[in-house]
Amino acid sequence: MSHIHANPKKLLARVRRIGGQVAALEQSLMNGAECVDVLTQIAAARGAMHGLMLEVLNDHLHAHIADEPEQAARTAEIEAVTQLMKTYFK
Repeated sequence: MSHIHANPKKLLARVRRIGGQVAALEQSLMNGAECVDVLTQIAAARGAMHGLMLEVLNDHLHAHIADEPEQAARTAEIEAVTQLMKTYFK
C-alpha cells in the first residue's frame, strides 16, 4: 500500500498518541478514577482511532478505487472496503 508509505511519520504520530491515550486509560483504571473520567478517556481514544481509520481509508479510496484504471480492480476494492466497513461498524 504505497499510500501508507508516502507519509508514515504522520500516521505513526497518530498511533503513538492513541497509545498514550490507552496507557492513560489503563492508569486511570488502576488508580480508581471516576467513571465519567474513564468514559471520557475511552471516548477520546475511540475518536482518535476513528480519525486514524478515516485518514487511512480516505487515502485507500483515492489510491485503490478513484485512481484505479481497471474496472475489475476497482470493483474488487469496493467489495473489500464494503466488507471492511461492515466489520468496522459492528
